[in-house]
Amino acid sequence: MSRFSGALQLTDLDDFITPSQECIKPVAIEKTKSKTGAKITIQDDGYYEETAAGKQKLQKVEITLQDCLACSGCITSAEGVLITQQSQEELLKILSENVKLKNQSNSSQDIRTIVVTISPQPVISLAQRYNLTPEQTAKHISGYFRSLGADYVLNTKIADDLALLESRNEFVERFREITTNADAQTSQPLPMLSSSCPGWVCYAEKTHGNFILPYIATTRSPQQIMGVLVKQGLAHKLCIPSERIYHVTIMPCYDKKLEASREDFYNEANNSRDVDCVITAIEIEQMLTIDDKTLHSFTPCDIDWPWSIRSGPPEASVWAHEFSTSGGYADHLFKYAAKELFGEDVGELNYKSLRNPDFREISLERNGQSVLKFAIANGFRNIQNLVQKLKRGKTPYHFVEVMACPSGCINGGAQVRPPTGVAVFEMNQQLEELYKQLPKSFPENEETKAIYAQFFDGEHTDKAKMLLHTNYHAVEKMNTALNIKW
Repeated sequence: MSRFSGALQLTDLDDFITPSQECIKPVAIEKTKSKTGAKITIQDDGYYEETAAGKQKLQKVEITLQDCLACSGCITSAEGVLITQQSQEELLKILSENVKLKNQSNSSQDIRTIVVTISPQPVISLAQRYNLTPEQTAKHISGYFRSLGADYVLNTKIADDLALLESRNEFVERFREITTNADAQTSQPLPMLSSSCPGWVCYAEKTHGNFILPYIATTRSPQQIMGVLVKQGLAHKLCIPSERIYHVTIMPCYDKKLEASREDFYNEANNSRDVDCVITAIEIEQMLTIDDKTLHSFTPCDIDWPWSIRSGPPEASVWAHEFSTSGGYADHLFKYAAKELFGEDVGELNYKSLRNPDFREISLERNGQSVLKFAIANGFRNIQNLVQKLKRGKTPYHFVEVMACPSGCINGGAQVRPPTGVAVFEMNQQLEELYKQLPKSFPENEETKAIYAQFFDGEHTDKAKMLLHTNYHAVEKMNTALNIKW
C-alpha cells in the first residue's frame, strides 16, 4: 500500500508534474482609489479589471527560469511555463540576426560564434521519427543547423566520457572513506545518487532539501561539462571571448532548460552562461513541421571535433555509453568499482528487476555476502520509494542511478511522441534497440587524457574539481494554499 498522501495517490508519479495551482508569481498590485475597489472578471481570452474608468485587460505575467528555480511550488518540470530565453523562437531569432550581421561588412565585432551540441538521445528519437539511422540523423541535424547559421555542430561524447570518469572517481573516494572508517562523520555519505538528471536534482532541492543533497554526486552533467569545454576550452582555442559564443544544446527533456539557467552555471568572470539555449527533440520536429521540411531535405554534414590533440576525430557521430540509454552511470561505475575496490573483472551485467522494470539492482557477491550493490531507479514512483528507504535507514545500495523519466533519458519528456496507435512502451523498446546499435565509447581514452592534461592541469586537480563539479542548494518550501506534504 502506498505511504503517500491522499493527494499524491491521485496523481501519476511516473510522469512529469506540470505547473499547477502552486505555480504562482507574486506581483505588485496598485490599489484603486475607488471606494468599492476594482472587480476582476475572467473571460475566454484572459482576465479583465473593471473600474469606474472602464474595463481593461490585464497583462499576462511571464515566469522566468529564475522565478521557477526560486519557487518550490512545482516539482520538476518547466513544461507549460513561458520561457522566453529557452524557446525555439528565441533561437531562430538569434540565428537570423547573426546571419544578417555576417552579411554586413562593418559588423564583425557584433557577430557571435554559434555552437550547437547534440546529445545521443534526441538523435535516436529523431532517427525513429524520420526513419533514418542514428548516424545519418546526426549528420542531417548538423546540416540543418548549419543551414540556419550555426558555425560548429558538436556531439557530447567527450563530455559524456568526462562525466563518467569524474563520477567513478567520486564514488570510489566516498566508498573508501566510509568503509575505512565506518564511525567517521562524512559530508558525502552512501549511497551516492547520480546527478545528471536535472528533474531529479530540482525535485531533491525543493522537496527533501538538506537531507537528500549530501547523497547526490557533485559531478556536473554532460550538458554542463560541455558548456565548460565550449565556453572556455573552445573559446580559448578560437581566441574569442566566451560571451561572444552562443551555445545551444539539443537535449531529451525540458528540465535541461532549468539546469542551463542555474546561477551555478553562470561565469561572472566571462560574463557568460555555459549553455545559452536548450532545444529538445520535439521542438526540432516542430521547427521542421512549421517550415514543411524533414531532416532528409538538409545536406548531411560531419560533426565537428575540435578536441583532437593526438588521435583525430572519432569514426562515428553518435555514441552509446554502456547501453543503459541514460549515460551508463550504474553500469560503468559498477564495473570500475568492482575492479578498483575488489579486483573483480565484471563482464555482462545481470540486473534483477524489483516490482517493476524501472527499479532494478545488481550486486557483487563475495563469500555469500554482497560487497557492492547498485540500483537504477527511473520515474517518480521509484524515486519516492528510494527516498523513503533512505529516510528509514534501510537502503542497501552503494550507488543509485536516478532518472526522473520512466525508462530514463531515452523516454525524456521532450522526446518525439509516438504516432497514433503506438504505445509509449513499444516506442521505448524501438528506441532502446536503436541505442544498442551505436558504437560503444570507452571513457578512458587518449582524448580524455589529453583534455585533462592540457585543459584541467590533470585528472585530480583543483581546476578539474572546480570546473567539473558543482553544488546543490535546498529551496525553502513556500507556504501555499494546497500545502501538499511529501
